[in-house]
This record gives sequence, C-alpha cells and structure tokens, in this order.
Amino acid sequence: MKKLLPLLALTALFSHAAEIPDTAKVGHFYAGCQAYTFRLFSVMEAIEKTARAGGKTIEFYPRQKLSPEQPDAVFNHESAPEVIAAVKAKLAEKDVTAVAYGVVRLGSNEVENRKVFEFCKTMGIGIVVTEPEVAALDQIEALVKEFDIKMAIHNHPRRPLDRAYLFWDPEYVLSLVKDRDPRMGACADTGHWVRSGLDPVECVRILKGRIFDSHLKDLDEKGNPKAKDVPYGGGVSNISAILAEYHKQGYPGPIHVEYESNWEDNVPDVTRCLDFVRAWKPAVE
Repeated sequence: MKKLLPLLALTALFSHAAEIPDTAKVGHFYAGCQAYTFRLFSVMEAIEKTARAGGKTIEFYPRQKLSPEQPDAVFNHESAPEVIAAVKAKLAEKDVTAVAYGVVRLGSNEVENRKVFEFCKTMGIGIVVTEPEVAALDQIEALVKEFDIKMAIHNHPRRPLDRAYLFWDPEYVLSLVKDRDPRMGACADTGHWVRSGLDPVECVRILKGRIFDSHLKDLDEKGNPKAKDVPYGGGVSNISAILAEYHKQGYPGPIHVEYESNWEDNVPDVTRCLDFVRAWKPAVE
C-alpha cells in the first residue's frame, strides 16, 4: 500500500484543468508573468517572484532551469513526471496558475508536437504559444481539436534583413487562423508591435476574437528594435488604451508581464506593472 501513495499523489497533481479560476484575476484581467522575465533564475524562483510581484498566472518557456538545488535540470515538455509534480506543487503553494507554455516550436514532426500538447494537458495548461511552421498548421490544428488546447501565434519584431519573417504583421497572423478552428489564434506581444513601428491598439483590433494570450509591454521608444521595457504607464505604448480595447472585446486575459530589463532585480518594476493592471478601470459609459 505504501508504494501506491506516491502514485496517487502524482495522479492528483496531473489532473487536467485548463479553465482559469476567478482567483487568478488581477483587477479586471487574469494576469501574471511570462517566466522569461526571470530567465536569470530558475522555474521555482520564477513562480516565487511572480507571486511576490502580485501575479496570479504564469506562462512557462521551454529552456528554464528547474531550481537552485537542481541547476542541471531543465523544465519543459521533456521533463520527468517527478519534476512536473514538483513544479505543480510549487504553483499550488504560491497560488499561481500555469496557463500558457511558449514560445515553443511546432513544426512538421508530429511526435514532437504531441509531446508539447501532452505536457500542457498534464500541467493543466490551456494555451500553447508558438511561432509555427506554417506548412504544419493542418497537423497542429488536429492536435488543437484532439486536446482542446488553444494555439497562439506569437510575434517578434519586424526583421528588415529577413523578409520571410511575417509574424510581426497582425494581418498575416489573422490570415493564417481566421478560417481555422476558433482555438487557433494569437499571442499579442504588444511591445514587439511597438518595436516594429505599429500601433498596438490597432493590432489588437485587427485580431479581435483571436487573441488568447498577451505579452504586455510598455517601451521607451516606438519603431526601435532595441527599445527598452519600462513599467506600465511610463512609456509610449499606451497601456491604458490597450487594456480598454481588451475589455471592450471581452478579452479577460491572460495578460503576462514579460519584462526584459533590469534582469537581476526586476520584481519592483514587475510589481508596478501588475499594480497598474490592478488599478485600471474601464471608462464609465
């Protein structure tokens, strides 16, 4: 009987629950951090820092170290069951909900793609964030339907020397998903739109109904690929207008702070970002 107890505990931790609980809201939105914000630290530390900053959700990415005690272990869709169980236990301890995973490559290898979706099912994650191989979208769509897990296409900035890279353009992303399953959509990285010289509010409008995740950023410059992240409200991105458009569309989040500045000690800045979201209120109509 003693040998069965660990297995039963693992089974309980592995239950699939893709719905985001209301307790994961920060103000009007489900909100937290993209773990890449804490890329200098481990997954366990990223969960702790997200909670300390006031975040309620987290988006994991594939290459982060597991913990200070296990610096050689990496947490991703290749992780062993006991590693996944430990991460789920830390999430429960800190009252943080894992809701997304990415940016992870989805391509023509069905076996590798399936590993990603199986991992998300095990973690109770409902959104796979990717910059996919376009030719593999039929195969990816089949997995979206099978697992009832959303796929969200992420955008990096425009690449002047790489004309083949088109995910920066919301019209292009919309063209890829608009005639597909309604669970095929976008991860709106507003900062990378600003770096591309685009109006993030207009980009959000273009993708109405197809946004499943958002890496929300405020930047100190528009149109500069090297623009610096700043706390919400202190830059040129018009975060209030973006939140207003999300609210108008009925998009509840998740909104993830992906703060790519002050890497060594950015919890105070991330806290200011989440405090901004918490304090935001829609205009009285």
